[in-house]
Amino acid sequence: MTFMTGNAQRAVLGVFRDDVWLSITASLLIVCFVAGVVVASICRRHFWVDHPHGPTVLTTFSLVAATALDILLGGWEQTLLDFVPILFVVFGIGALNTSFVKDGEVSVPLSYVTGTLVKMGQGIERQLAGGKVEDWLGYFLLYASFSLGAVAGGVISLVVGGSQMLAVATIVCAVTTGYTYFHSDRRALLSES
Repeated sequence: MTFMTGNAQRAVLGVFRDDVWLSITASLLIVCFVAGVVVASICRRHFWVDHPHGPTVLTTFSLVAATALDILLGGWEQTLLDFVPILFVVFGIGALNTSFVKDGEVSVPLSYVTGTLVKMGQGIERQLAGGKVEDWLGYFLLYASFSLGAVAGGVISLVVGGSQMLAVATIVCAVTTGYTYFHSDRRALLSES
């Protein structure tokens, strides 16, 4: 869903296979991901100046909308997600990727593992050349977190699927959003005053 390299390839492949829907769906996933990045970046610049975890709020709202829409379209018991709610999920993932920004650019890639592994590999090389373990450890931990999240999602999928799994993801995201907003952001604001 958020493997944008794969979606770009599918969008072009659909043209050569005469599969219009493959091209359209892959292109829509890319557009929604980029739209999430753009909207979150605009909000960061104009509304979330003092709240670095604002993207988690936008991601939570995207997941709430996706869950509600999926339940409306297919009911609570369906085991597969409809395509339109997936577009909301992809928008939210695009927004979430703007969580860590330095000088207007993403400094920590959250959903693209390839970039994380490249940065980890470069950090390992820097440590081998006399650098510190910190040059790569953070990227390893990010990769490990991504992998553990995939394991958790896999375990959850053994119990629930479809709309119910989307609801679980929404709840986890909402709890994370609440924690970052009410704990981390408030602590930072209190230390400034």
